[in-house]
Order: sequence, then C-alpha cells, then structure tokens
Amino acid sequence: MTIAADAKELRDDIVRLRHDLHREPEIGLQLPRTQEKVLKALDGLPYEITLGEETTSVTAVLRGGAHASAEKPVVLLRADMDGLPVQETTGVDYTSRVDGAMHACGHDLHTSMLAGAATLLAERRDQLAGDVILMFQPGEEGFDGAGYMIKEGVLDAAGKRADAAYGMHVFSSVADHGQFLTKPGIMLSSSAGLFVTVHGAGGHGSAPHLAKDPVTAAAEMVTALQVMVTRQFDLFDPVVLTVGVLQAGTKRNVIPETARIEATIRTFSEASRRKMMEAVPRLLQGIAAAHGLEVHVQYDDEYPLTINDEDETTTAEKVIAGMFGESRHTRMATPLSGSEDFSRVLAEVPGTFIGLSAVAPGADHATSAFNHSPYATFDDGVLTDGAALYAQLAVSRIAALAGN
Repeated sequence: MTIAADAKELRDDIVRLRHDLHREPEIGLQLPRTQEKVLKALDGLPYEITLGEETTSVTAVLRGGAHASAEKPVVLLRADMDGLPVQETTGVDYTSRVDGAMHACGHDLHTSMLAGAATLLAERRDQLAGDVILMFQPGEEGFDGAGYMIKEGVLDAAGKRADAAYGMHVFSSVADHGQFLTKPGIMLSSSAGLFVTVHGAGGHGSAPHLAKDPVTAAAEMVTALQVMVTRQFDLFDPVVLTVGVLQAGTKRNVIPETARIEATIRTFSEASRRKMMEAVPRLLQGIAAAHGLEVHVQYDDEYPLTINDEDETTTAEKVIAGMFGESRHTRMATPLSGSEDFSRVLAEVPGTFIGLSAVAPGADHATSAFNHSPYATFDDGVLTDGAALYAQLAVSRIAALAGN
C-alpha cells in the first residue's frame, strides 16, 4: 500500500489525538500534558527519544535499516505544539476546556499529523537508507522554542547535521480546502516587538497646562509610526506595523502619569529590518522631546525571515503533485506577513515550509476566520494528507540523498 493509503488507515488515531490536544491547549515553553500525549503516541515505536532540558520539547530519531553508506542522509520533520491565550468561541464539540487558551493557530493539527507520520515511517524503517528526526517543538508563539531546541542539538540529533528540513502549517483561511501552498525564497516576514512607555506628569483634566499629558503624545506616536512607514520605506519592500495595545489612564478627568504602546512589526528584507530598528526609536524620542516628556522604547528583534530553499521547495512540490495531483498545489505569488521560528531551522539546514489549507470543504476561504481568531476552525479532513506528506517527504528525500 502507498503511504497515503496507509495514512487513511490511521485516521481515527490521528483525529483522536488532535481532539485530545485541542481540548487541553498549553501555552509557551512548558507543555507537560501535551508532551505526555506525544510520548504516548510514540510509545512502542522504534524511536530514540530525547526530552528538552529547558522546555518540554520531544526529539525522536528513527534509524533507517537500509543505510547504503556510513555517511547516511538525515531528514528533519518539525511540528509545533503550543496554543494561544485566546478564549475559544468556535462551538466545536471538542472545544478547549482551558479558560483563556485555545489552539487558534492549528498547532494541534501539526502535532497529530507528525505523530501519524511517526507510525508511517516506523512501518518503513527497513527500507529507509537514512535517519529521520522528528522535532516536536513548544513555544513557537513568541517564545522561540525552535531556538531552544537548536541550542540543545535537535539539528544534530541523529549524529550529524540534518541534510534537509521540512515544516508544515495549516491555515483556517487563505486558500480552498486541502490546497498545499509553497513559495521558494522568502515565504514569511521577519518579526519584531515594540514596547513603548511614555512618561509624563499626572494632573487634573481641567488644567492640562499644569501637567504633562502622555496620552496626546502617545496618540501622536501611533499616527506618526504609520506615516513613517509610508514615507521612509519603499512601497515595494513593505513594512507592516500594527499597534495592538494602547493603554493609559483610569478616569476621564485625570491626566495619567504614563501611557503604553505595544506593536508588532513585520519586514521582508534585512535592510528594512535594520532600518526600522533605528528609525522607530528616533521617531518616538523626537515626539516625546517635542512634548517635553520622556519615553522608554524597547525594540525586540524576534524571528528572522522564513526563507525556503529553492531546490527543496521544488522537491516538495513534486512530492505533493505525485501524491495528490497538480490541482492540490498552489505556488504563492507573494510572501505572507506572518512570522515563524522554523526560520531558525531553515537558516541552518536547506528545507522548506509548506502551507496546508484546513478550511472546511465548500467554505469560502476569503470570509473564513483567520488563524489566531477565537472563531478559527480547522477541518479534520486534512489530517491524513498532512501526515502522509510528512512521511513521504522524508522517504523520498532520503532515497534521493542516498542515490537510490
């Protein structure tokens, strides 16, 4: 039987794991119950398992039984496992039971698909002329879980550096159900976090001249940041800056001591990334000085650009077409402005990041709730295809690297 056919035989197990993960999401780098579920899924399979020291990561290595040479090839497959601090409102019957936490980005699907692939690969161990590393990663949502796992040796877990790496990400919108999305080169933006505190002097709302109002200065900063993007940066090298937090005050007739701004910044080139790091503090400090105020600016450089290797992307596209047909594949024309710490893996190992639409069959992807929404839903129907693709990528790439 083919890998795709065998994956369908595992459907109930993969769906069950996905629902179990979805009901009990965990956030950040410490996911003990999630780790426990992954270990249970791997129990009895011939993997060498290493647990993270600083996180609850799981690294599982499968030693192929058909090595053609001492310098055996190694392929890494990655799934992230963490949820988000979002209150779920989807109404699905396996909805989150954890107040204020939800698998709103589909990482429960990634984890269950890779666990399914673990079984498919173990069943083919004797035919593998190389080794496979499974990277079950916590803390993708802003905690740099990939960075921790790389520091602890995941890329060399098989005894040598991985030759190729593949990751997958489901979407609750963007494309029609079941479409695989690829893009060589830059696929996702880099990200940064901006944290600003404007320090003034409180007073009575009736006498602003006797105080130092941080609110008006903060409001000016929000607008000025948007204007700066349109006037200092090339339209064809875009920058996305979104203010998600603007907080100040306790009562309408009280001028507060401070105002706070938090923003996310996305860039698509190294030049724009560096320029933003210089331009943003300069702008905000200038506005504060003009108002006679002080400002503290914290600019946190987060995830780098996600850059897919051209050859590995072409390889993945051929595997997708061979398994599911050309109609199931779309090559993206432009990058997405989301960011990923799988970018750190791709900076070290040639590989590619693949999108998979989990929009409900027949639903309009243009109006479906996007990832991170409390309304975002992901269809179970893509789980076996995702598991099969993970496994086939490893099998096909190892065979090619081994010259078979």
